[in-house]
Amino acid sequence: MHGEYKVPGGKLVVVDVDVEDGRLSRVSLSGDFFLEPDDALDVITEAVTGASVTADASDLGALIQTALTADVSMVGFTPESVGIAIRRALGHATSWHDHTFDVVEPVVMAPAMHVALDEVLLREVAAGTRPPTLRFWDWDSPLVVIGSFQSVRNEVDEESAARHGIGIVRRISGGGAMFMEPGNCITYSLVVPTSLVDGLSFERSYEFLDQWVMGALADVGVNARYVPINDIVSDHGKIGGAAQKRIVAGAVLHHVTMSYDIDADKMTEVLRIGREKISDKGITSSGKRVDPMRSQTGMTRAAIIEAFLDHFRGRYRTREAGYTDTELAAAQELVDEKFSSQEWTYRVP
Repeated sequence: MHGEYKVPGGKLVVVDVDVEDGRLSRVSLSGDFFLEPDDALDVITEAVTGASVTADASDLGALIQTALTADVSMVGFTPESVGIAIRRALGHATSWHDHTFDVVEPVVMAPAMHVALDEVLLREVAAGTRPPTLRFWDWDSPLVVIGSFQSVRNEVDEESAARHGIGIVRRISGGGAMFMEPGNCITYSLVVPTSLVDGLSFERSYEFLDQWVMGALADVGVNARYVPINDIVSDHGKIGGAAQKRIVAGAVLHHVTMSYDIDADKMTEVLRIGREKISDKGITSSGKRVDPMRSQTGMTRAAIIEAFLDHFRGRYRTREAGYTDTELAAAQELVDEKFSSQEWTYRVP
């Protein structure tokens, strides 16, 4: 059985394994990593030989770490990355190329519907009734979307929001508030089975799932990098952030919002900590805008989204998709019964 894992920002780890009586009977390790001294390769493979096929990546990594001496240098990979490659070889973990992704281009609808669709599609991917899906948002009205665990009182000036006709919806994922007016940011949701992030911590899975968009940003002339836990930054400061929700049934929702052209004055009126949020962008005076994607690319929002879609399609197997009537009906029901309710919105007052 064969498994491969490309370490984010690192090297390729390749393993071939045999199994006997529920345990690893042979492990062969290779890759373009660096390892000193040479005989440490045998130490690594011997450490996991005999391990249970149900051991997770961290357990396998711990076996390797315990066996290594202080003089061993691993460059471009880690003990845990070997564990992930083994999990993939055993079929417990999958790679990007094991899947065909549904790709849904932007559809204009109420932003609360997009929040609800995140939950609907997450359940479907977990149930196996929809393949992994990348979809871009587009919306027809302003809204503040707060993280699952944020306090409305602490995050939003409700009087200012009402004055500007801006509603409030709580999403199912954690993270910070999203100030959304039509056309002011670029938001997408990626829903994948948990097998794709098997063996990765929550923190490391952010970087792993953001890998493709780093390449897409390079395509439009933005030199971007990932900053733990969930930020995407360029040479000129932060341009976006990610949030996640995992369900035990077996799927991960990973969504990203990038600032395209935001009215900084309005945002700081509506979001109580808006001024702090934009301080790393050098916005200190009134009349300014938060526009890293527009100013750094010189492209329209639509052109950037199309470039992102082209990059993803060129990188992975995809098929064009949309939303079914059943999905839209389920999302509308969630909007009516959950996301528009006071109980959900103010569950953290």
